[in-house]
Amino acid sequence: MSLDRRCCLKCLAGLGLGLHELTFAGSAPRPALMEARDASDGIDPRGWLVSEKLDGVRAVWDGQALRFRSGAPIVAPRWFTAALPAIVLDGELWAGRGRFETLVGTVRRQAPDDAAWRDVRYLLFDRPGAPGPFATRAAQLRNLVSQVGVAHLQAVEQSTLDSPAALQRRLDRVVAQGGEGLMLHRAGAHWQPGRSADLLKLKPLADAEAVVLGHEPGLGRHAGRLGALAVQAPDGRRFRLGTGFSDAERAAPPPVGAVVTYTYRGLTEAGLPRFASFLRVRRLP
Repeated sequence: MSLDRRCCLKCLAGLGLGLHELTFAGSAPRPALMEARDASDGIDPRGWLVSEKLDGVRAVWDGQALRFRSGAPIVAPRWFTAALPAIVLDGELWAGRGRFETLVGTVRRQAPDDAAWRDVRYLLFDRPGAPGPFATRAAQLRNLVSQVGVAHLQAVEQSTLDSPAALQRRLDRVVAQGGEGLMLHRAGAHWQPGRSADLLKLKPLADAEAVVLGHEPGLGRHAGRLGALAVQAPDGRRFRLGTGFSDAERAAPPPVGAVVTYTYRGLTEAGLPRFASFLRVRRLP
């Protein structure tokens, strides 16, 4: 059976998709989405479904068009959306690990680059507004993807783990392979909009050191004090640290030549630290 926006109500019912899901956007306001909170250290994953946290672009299929989380349309090639059903889907546009910048360049084009979109997949992880626990919704997504049968539409792989140690091993393995982290969704949770304790993100936080090269002035509420540090890593990479400072540190920033420690979450395609944030000035022994 092929599902597209012309699929019959009988087909939808067979997948457990209700009539309340057949419309979503209208004037395309910002869609209501379920948002994740940060997971606590040592969380027990029993009772949760665990998946990789993808470094992609959140995308909602409103039954007629793909949209960013802002509600703005994503201009995708017709072949990319042709097989999607007339129901609401929530997922991530993804081009592979470590390709976030390339992906953004592709999906933000107003005239879609057909060849570039061939590298993009739409990975589904929920069905906004659908009834039932998350485990049921995840199973329905797997069934839907199987029915649609196109390579670029996939369901995010969900798995169960039996201990905090197993969760840490999974996180370490994903990060070592270039992934961003993990998502945990309570298996019995019903869908609800907004930030929820039933949806958690677990990401590693690495740290490194860099030398201060200069100070960039602040703007707005930081006018008259530090806006960002220009720094250089031991291997010569140069970048900015603009977050993580207290008001006192912005008023009296680390001097040029000081060695500072910063935190970050993985690297960009250019090899620079992602989400780099000032942590402290290194104290010499």
